[in-house]
Amino acid sequence: MKNLYIDFDGVILDTIDVTYKMINELNIVDNAEKEIFYKNLDWNHLLKVTPEINDSINCIKKIIESNKFYVSILTHVNSLEEVVEKVKYIRKYFKDITIIPVPKAISKTKMIHTEGSILIDDYSHNLREWEAEGGIGVRFSPKLNGKGFKVIDKLDQILDIEWD
Repeated sequence: MKNLYIDFDGVILDTIDVTYKMINELNIVDNAEKEIFYKNLDWNHLLKVTPEINDSINCIKKIIESNKFYVSILTHVNSLEEVVEKVKYIRKYFKDITIIPVPKAISKTKMIHTEGSILIDDYSHNLREWEAEGGIGVRFSPKLNGKGFKVIDKLDQILDIEWD
């Protein structure tokens, strides 16, 4: 079985669009101000008001039940509160899944063994880093824009991809 790492923001929940709307409403344009915004964000509230993307929780359950992958959640985080709230959110649905929070300043490739492992992520930069370290990148895109990567718009589509 291959290791399968699933990103959280923009893959499981649509936190990126929700926070971008908040940033626009607050007229935040400076990167330093954006960093402060994310560090001070009420993640409990955000996760309550953010929509799930394409039935992601049930899709993850299907992936786990398939016994084709060792499934983990690999997510960049900006604050300790974000870690706590994301873990609480995931634990509502999965009692036994590995959750790996990665400080935003560190590449996901520096936290785990990437070689031969699959990463599903919506951010192409993360996927390029992943593949440079010997991993397999799969882009999650509701618009099916692969940007050079295998692409899915629903997590359980990973079960339909043939792996060497």
